[in-house]
Formats: sequence, structure tokens, C-alpha cells
Amino acid sequence: MERPGRLEGKVALITGGGNGMGREASTLFASEGARVMVADVSEAGARATVGAVEAAGGEADLVVADVSDATQAEAMVRATTERFGGLHVLYNNAGIFPADDAGATDTPEATWDRVIDVNLKGVWLGCKYAIPALVASGGGSIVNVASFVAFMGAATAQIAYTSSKGGVLALTREVAVEHARSGVRANALCPGPIDTPLLAELMADPARKARRLVHIPMGRLGRPEELARAALFLASDESSFMTGAALVVDGGITAAYVTPE
Repeated sequence: MERPGRLEGKVALITGGGNGMGREASTLFASEGARVMVADVSEAGARATVGAVEAAGGEADLVVADVSDATQAEAMVRATTERFGGLHVLYNNAGIFPADDAGATDTPEATWDRVIDVNLKGVWLGCKYAIPALVASGGGSIVNVASFVAFMGAATAQIAYTSSKGGVLALTREVAVEHARSGVRANALCPGPIDTPLLAELMADPARKARRLVHIPMGRLGRPEELARAALFLASDESSFMTGAALVVDGGITAAYVTPE
């Protein structure tokens, strides 16, 4: 007898779903029974993801949205509930990491502002507009992508990105506590370096790549499917007693370098 999918009957909204880890999660969630709304600033990327989901037998649609814009964030949630009749999972995956995000004294102000807008404000706006929809659907799960750098400094300077991800971790805890009794769970997914096109571009410099790999006890980058499976666990009812938690998927980096309080 075939087991039901781990997200059977659920509707999932995935931001940044047009490429990389967002595409991987979209196809995985759909394979586990979810109807997926792919939100991305790139229509072409979102359309490609929807095509991949449908080719594998899943159901998906797309909405073009800049998560840092309140009007567009509200519209992507509304598009999801109108298309699929509810919302049970919000996966706040969208994020950026500009090449000129450097040290505290070197990072341009415009870069700081844009990273915080997308990576932190975008997560807040997703929660702001999705929480009422989750409650109306009988409760659900929010998965916010933070990072291992929410717990420690990065091996190479990236002040805006690190600050944004620390904020995501704090925001997640706040949302979890505030909305627990409404049936809404919120957890942070904290990946280490994952082998995506974005990271490949940033690690094109062999010296920069070497500086990062030396800090990973497992000696390799994570794979997108490894992170997607962790996100699936947090999205599903298998994690039903988890909220306000940080699930670290980093190949052992924080275990090696972070001292428990």
C-alpha cells in the first residue's frame, strides 16, 4: 500500500522558488503531495520550476513577487489562497548575497539596505501576510531560511548577510512564541554553505573557496536536496511539536566552532 505524501492535502508557498534551493524544495514538496505556489522575482525562473514540478507529476503555479515590497508580498499570499483555496506552509527561502557585501567599513550602504530588505524584511512581510491565511486554513508551518552565520561570524567578511540572517533567527523565535496558540509553528532552517549557482559564483576564487571548505568538518559543500529534505521535515506534521527552533544543517561547522553557553 502506497503511503500518503508527507504534505498530502497541503498548500505550500515557496519564495525564491525560481532557482537553486527554492526549485529543489518546490519539486520535493510537490512530490510529497503539496500544491505549490512558486514565488520569485524572475518569471522565467518561476516558470521553469513550475515546469519541473509538472513534469514530475506535481501541481504548481507561479506568482512574480519581490518579497521586500509589501504590496507584492501581500499579493503573493492572496494569489496562493485564491488559486489553491488555502495556505498551510510558508517557506521563506528568498535571499540575496551580493559580491560587494564585505566588512563593516567596506560594504556600500545601498548593498546593506538591499540585503536587509530582501533577507530580513522579506521574511517579515511573508509572515505578516501569510499568518492570517495559515490561521484561516486551520494552522500551519512557517520555515524561515536563516544560516549558520546567525550563530557565528563568517570565514570571509559579509556583514549585511550575516546581520540579516541573525535577524531572521530572532524574528522566527518571536513569531513562534506569539502565534503558537493559533496553530502556527515557525522554525528557522540554518544551512551551511550549499552547492548552488549563487555560492558557485561567490566561490569562483579558489582561495576564497579554500577558506570556506577548511572550516567544514565534513570537507564538502551541502547539496540542495539535503537542505530541501530538512525543510520538508519542518514543513510537515512530523515536526508538529517543534516551534521557535533552529535546525542547523551545516556539515558540522557550528559544532566545531561554537562554544555552548
